[in-house]
Amino acid sequence: MQEQFNRHISKNIQNFYRKRLICPILYLLFTLALFQIFPVLSVISPAKLTHISNMEQQSQKNQVYVSATLSHLKFTGYTKSRFHRVIGYYYYMENKEKRECSIILLTPNACEQGLPEIETLTVYGKILSVDASFTSLLEHLSDDLNWTDSGIQSKVTPYYLSEPDFCYGFGIFLFLLLAGSALYAGLQILFFLSFILRPDFSPPCRKLGHFGKPKELLAQAEKELATLPQLATEDMFITERFFIETSKYGIAIVPIEEIIWIYKHSTLHKLFWRHFNISYTLNITANKHVYIHCPKNIKSDIDGIIDYLSEANHAILVGFSEENRQKIHAMQKSWHFRKKRAAK
Repeated sequence: MQEQFNRHISKNIQNFYRKRLICPILYLLFTLALFQIFPVLSVISPAKLTHISNMEQQSQKNQVYVSATLSHLKFTGYTKSRFHRVIGYYYYMENKEKRECSIILLTPNACEQGLPEIETLTVYGKILSVDASFTSLLEHLSDDLNWTDSGIQSKVTPYYLSEPDFCYGFGIFLFLLLAGSALYAGLQILFFLSFILRPDFSPPCRKLGHFGKPKELLAQAEKELATLPQLATEDMFITERFFIETSKYGIAIVPIEEIIWIYKHSTLHKLFWRHFNISYTLNITANKHVYIHCPKNIKSDIDGIIDYLSEANHAILVGFSEENRQKIHAMQKSWHFRKKRAAK
């Protein structure tokens, strides 16, 4: 018996937080993957596009949000509309060295509603690959120039720079959302690791700080449990001075002398229209506003725990009733009991 319960509480705290580590680790990996998939960092810190012909290389690096200084822009005569509203004007910029030209979509304000020519302009935009609107533009341009579709496509780069698609506000929101959630997951991982390394730092042990030094009380509870529990169920134990729960739903330790109210309530579990199980929850209220809930237990185990605790501490109120609720409310002065309804 002594070997079976040696460091039983600490081991269960460590196992409990090892299992809880899985979710934040997976979520952190998921967020890091999203950072790679979506060009979030590119929105926050746009890369400088030194030459418009480098759009393909920038896109392959996932740096699609860029800043660029453009010169000698000429209006194509075509615009892009969305929801019956003009959102951009198509311009082209020639590269005489490579004998090609690039398409740039400017906002109405940047081009002053379609200036024929723009000498120089610095813009923030998003690099986009060929899409339906781009293909349609090339078809119209080829008709205007009496070129074939293949001929114009060989002269125009397959990527274009779109100023209206530079969603800075949404990028900031997405970055803050992903960075904040990644930070939260990272902090959870650090906290859980610290609880695994030092079980006395964990929340169940910190609650013991209401009644004394957590490390000393944990050591005393471990010693009493290892020596011989006076009452034991599958995951609830009573020693000389402590009530202890070590279930998959949580860990709890509370001195028996600090308990002021205990009661149980039942939960009917059903699948669709069929009732298939009833479980019972043990509710414990202790001084200093400490509340413990031990869910999904069987009735006989909880009844045994309640009987033993009420005998060990005659000051404990047993059972849920309006009278007991009022008494506890008067003792605790807590809104927690004002809203609680009687359990059936």
